[in-house]
Amino acid sequence: MGLQLNITLSSTSLNKAVQDVVNIQPNLTKSSGSCGPDFASLQLTTDAEKTNLTFFFTLNTTSNKYRLSGVSLSAILPNVKEPFSAHNSSLDYLQGTLGYSYMCREEQTLDVAQNLSINTFQVQVQPFGLAGDQFGAAEECQLDEDDMLIPIIVGAALAGLVLIVLVAYLIGRKRSHAGYQTI
Repeated sequence: MGLQLNITLSSTSLNKAVQDVVNIQPNLTKSSGSCGPDFASLQLTTDAEKTNLTFFFTLNTTSNKYRLSGVSLSAILPNVKEPFSAHNSSLDYLQGTLGYSYMCREEQTLDVAQNLSINTFQVQVQPFGLAGDQFGAAEECQLDEDDMLIPIIVGAALAGLVLIVLVAYLIGRKRSHAGYQTI
């Protein structure tokens, strides 16, 4: 799993917005969290506790669907005087069904706030309905399902081309040849 934070800061010295990209290093990140019957959180702490990223998941018990409902980030960034913070508790990302994991192999961009977006890579989460320490069967994201569209289109185009050549061959054989006659 990979996480990349895209942070937009306004620089008073440059009089413009500055983009900062922070990659979360898995081997340097501590994780913690809490679980409840319909609420779960995952906190990631990295860079000697300078960056705290928390994901909040909620479960709709009537539809048995879960989703990423909130993200909170507080970070002390280099060359920035004040700590950066962003929070949004009205998100609707990483949706899955209770007992199944959500998996996305493709890069996904989660827009959290005007000044924060998160790129996810090879993500698999299951905040509720775990059996032991194994993920349930995976529900793939829409981006992964679109990967099958291109091979289907190429296969259909090739099948159409073969059909056109076959029809042209059959028409050519049936056509009478003017000039010479067979003996």
